[in-house]
Amino acid sequence: MEIGNRSQSLEQREPRENESFGHSLHCLKLGGSVVLLASCTKMEEKSQVTRENYAADISSIREAQQRIRPFIHRTPVLSSETLNSMVGRKLLFKCECFQKGGAFKFRGACNTIFSLDDAQAAQGIVTHSSGNHAAAVSLAAKLRGIRAYVVIPKNAPQCKVENVRRYGGQIIWSESTIESRENIATKVLQDTGATLVHPFNDGRIISGQGTISVEFLEQAPQIDTLIVPISGGGLISGVALAAKSINPGIRVLGAEPKGANDAARSKEAGRIITLSQTDTVADGLRAFLGDLTWPIVRDFVDDIVVVEDKEIIEAMRLCFEILKVAVEPSGAIGLAAVLSESFRNNSTFRDCKNVGIILSGGNVDLAVLWDSFSK
Repeated sequence: MEIGNRSQSLEQREPRENESFGHSLHCLKLGGSVVLLASCTKMEEKSQVTRENYAADISSIREAQQRIRPFIHRTPVLSSETLNSMVGRKLLFKCECFQKGGAFKFRGACNTIFSLDDAQAAQGIVTHSSGNHAAAVSLAAKLRGIRAYVVIPKNAPQCKVENVRRYGGQIIWSESTIESRENIATKVLQDTGATLVHPFNDGRIISGQGTISVEFLEQAPQIDTLIVPISGGGLISGVALAAKSINPGIRVLGAEPKGANDAARSKEAGRIITLSQTDTVADGLRAFLGDLTWPIVRDFVDDIVVVEDKEIIEAMRLCFEILKVAVEPSGAIGLAAVLSESFRNNSTFRDCKNVGIILSGGNVDLAVLWDSFSK
């Protein structure tokens, strides 16, 4: 209730330290923000971007928004004058760490599972994930009343495994490699006749994740730059498609750990690059781009900022101490990017004045969090 009360006077003043904008647009919407939404629609109509050759578009994202609206949280937006002063920019944080399941993944999972027809749903679904997508699919399947077979690598964080159990997913273990996860998922598909819900390389997933952009730009339409974690590309693909449709001039940047920088290498090479191994504290950012996400990343993501693990850990600490929000490493990487020397010293980014950062998840083992802070 405190957040809602504070947001009522957003039109009259600048936000205070650690201010939340989360329900302000919702309140303004009820009180007459139809003009804003109509403005967004007009901007979409004027957009010259065409997406006939992509897995999703603004129409599929709008459809996803309607489909998942009864189930998801409209997550708040936070801002901190302390962090603003550190970077000399206005930072706005979209808190998907407060989403159901503790991460943005619930949006795409919910859209996909509620898109299935009854015959498909009756056979259940299969997925493979290091944790957040697994939990999201388990929860969405539970809400629809169907079975979820979830392939999880043995090195997945314990808190994420417990989320899958809590939501009723049937866990099937794999080795830590992508190949092991995919091979076991394929076998489960053959044995059960279930439907695959891929973690990122699926138009329904991309469309669901794109609803973040629609919300974020309703809540903070002044944003000129979005910084988004990048791994398999489902999140940033949906975010970029929606954002560029609403505001073609907006800049979309990926944030990636140096120990798993395949996306940055792919952008540089102009083709998908995979790595023989990854080494990063950000367990949610170890996947590689797919054949559906790559064309969107190639064409709509303006650049990728690569950061060290120590920068990610420091960003986690700042989120905890200043924003008063616990985020996992993958969720903190956007803040790490904007604080990095490579971002701050790049003349291309000097005009990034109002920066939207997606805090993508908050599922972190506390023991790991404390250990990271002590390093």
